[in-house]
Amino acid sequence: MTCLFCKIIAREIPADIVYEDDEVLAFNDIAPQAPVHQLIIPKKHIATLNDIDEADLALIGRLQFTAAKLAKQQGFAEDGYRVVMNCNELGGQTVYHIHMHLMGGRAFSWPAG
Repeated sequence: MTCLFCKIIAREIPADIVYEDDEVLAFNDIAPQAPVHQLIIPKKHIATLNDIDEADLALIGRLQFTAAKLAKQQGFAEDGYRVVMNCNELGGQTVYHIHMHLMGGRAFSWPAG
């Protein structure tokens, strides 16, 4: 069975895509928690952070780089933003394809809840 995000990558399910390159795809979250809430995903299927291996290190760095690039392009990098990756059920992960949440456009507090 193909995961939800793999179906978005394959264009089997529509998404509001904001960025794409050979390794990464970013799109607007369908249930935003901030004025800007985007998901940044690798095109390679990796289920959880626990499944990353050394061969994936550059790809994971590319996700971070993409988050910073999008924050700058959208004009909220200097004000600040939040980047989150959840792992497994107790960590809040609901789609088992690693993804980074990029949220900006409002003040955030800690702890997040």
